[in-house]
Amino acid sequence: MFPWVLEDTGPSASSTIISMALMLISGFLMTRVTKKLRLPHVTGYILAGILIGPHVLNMIPAHFIINTDFLSDIALAFIAFSTGEFFRLSAIRKNGVKVIVITLFEALTASLLVFVAVRFLLGMDLAFSAVLAALAAATAPASTMMTIRQTGAKGDFVDTLLQVVAFDDIVGLVAFSVAIAVAVSAYSGSGFSFSAMLLPILSNLGVLLLGAFFGVLLKVFLQNRSSKDNRLIISIALMFAFCGICTVLEISPLLGCMAMSTVYINLTEDERLFRQLGYFSPPILLMFFVRSGMSFDLSSVLSSGGTIGAAPLLVVGIVYFLTRILGKYAGAWSGCALVKKSRKVRDYLGLALVPQAGVAIGLAALGARTLGGETGRALQTIILASSILYELAGPGLAKLSLYLSGSYSTQLEEIVQVAETDESGRPKSEAQKLIERVDAIQRELAAQRDPSEEEKAFTEEAVRHYEEMLSRQAASGIERRFKGGRYFR
Repeated sequence: MFPWVLEDTGPSASSTIISMALMLISGFLMTRVTKKLRLPHVTGYILAGILIGPHVLNMIPAHFIINTDFLSDIALAFIAFSTGEFFRLSAIRKNGVKVIVITLFEALTASLLVFVAVRFLLGMDLAFSAVLAALAAATAPASTMMTIRQTGAKGDFVDTLLQVVAFDDIVGLVAFSVAIAVAVSAYSGSGFSFSAMLLPILSNLGVLLLGAFFGVLLKVFLQNRSSKDNRLIISIALMFAFCGICTVLEISPLLGCMAMSTVYINLTEDERLFRQLGYFSPPILLMFFVRSGMSFDLSSVLSSGGTIGAAPLLVVGIVYFLTRILGKYAGAWSGCALVKKSRKVRDYLGLALVPQAGVAIGLAALGARTLGGETGRALQTIILASSILYELAGPGLAKLSLYLSGSYSTQLEEIVQVAETDESGRPKSEAQKLIERVDAIQRELAAQRDPSEEEKAFTEEAVRHYEEMLSRQAASGIERRFKGGRYFR
């Protein structure tokens, strides 16, 4: 039907534009199906990518996938920036120690179980087992954020989840830096080098500091009155610039963008910028997940030649998939029990930590380039295949955990809560509670009919920008007429 479907003649403006249109349209249409099945939008995006990709319908040329690697970095930048909003000093002082304990338990338990299973059950070599185990620590903030946004979930469970996911990727990045240094030393035969292990850690620390500096720059630029009508331009330009620097250094932009937004929110308390970017980012995130689906090649996992060491890639992928889920759940449950979190947070947090895509895929690609050869290709294939499975099952489990924890509900009577006593402490009658509940339901229905906070912030900023532009044009016209002497008789 389309010329590039039959013959991949290389990149062109027409094929690139139409490929992007196909990604957006197919992603949107697939969400109509997943919505009927009560699945998150992320699952629909990935399924759409698998369907239109080169390994099924082949509607998108292979060169488009190769030449759009930057989508991962840009999407991660938006994801990380939105996550940093939850790292306010007040919240960290209140729950920081608890969140760190939970994160260490769930991340390290998952890594330990994967290492034991791959190293001792499958007999893989030490270096490969260490790298794969380090990747098990990371969680996908993108699908978690989009599922929360889709359901409108809120409360202590959501706040804990977002902070754990953010800290989770910090642990994963540090663990990967150490593991890849060990692997390179082992495969090169040069022996273990403390400096080789320390260099990636220092690099990530440098990225954090650079991100904090960009956060200060963002504050300086946006507090200038003349730049208030260009908030999106300035913020996106700084994020893109930071992503470019990280790409040159071959470092994930996740930590730095998180540091940028953390510094910005603590310096300014400007929540509206996050709402505006949240309304702007869905098309970018959609294309990121659709592209992830297009990259999935099931035949490479099932092929008889796909082996690493003595184990087929399919077996390694299944073991990795299952042991990581077990480790995440057990570690989250143990960490929550240790810091005495509520039962609903303790029992269901592990389910919300199953998704794994952007960060792990990006790190696996970096690991593949670093290790090279069959080992590098095997690592990337295992992570990509398991990430597709995680992103198909993970968002559904995350949505289930949000529902079971009471963070959102499909029943209005479960959403609204009324106090059992009045201001004087006397118990309310059943009639009083019923009237208050009805009033609360009516307010909730009105709120659900209203535009989202992201849409309101984006629209209000656009209207204000338009009105200021008209005002400047009118003032400029008056000034020109005055200079032309029209006001003098």
